[in-house]
Amino acid sequence: MEENTIICRCEDLTLADIRATIKKGFHNPQEIKRLTRCGMGPCQGSTCRELLLKEVASATGKNVGDLEMTTFRPPNKPIKVKSIMMGVE
Repeated sequence: MEENTIICRCEDLTLADIRATIKKGFHNPQEIKRLTRCGMGPCQGSTCRELLLKEVASATGKNVGDLEMTTFRPPNKPIKVKSIMMGVE
């Protein structure tokens, strides 16, 4: 991937942004998320979480499965109040 590839669309973060954070010594995906806001937008990392983990794994020589998954807050999409109220009289 090229350095200007967008990793997190919600927060407008590029691969260069993520790599710069890793070069500063941050190798924990949760730390990188807190520093860059990668995965904190409306989608809660539905796309960028995996890209972030792959980049950290590549930089550290670890397997993606060995890395700590970042936290997220469901629901990942808005819910209409009408949907919640259905069935309530």
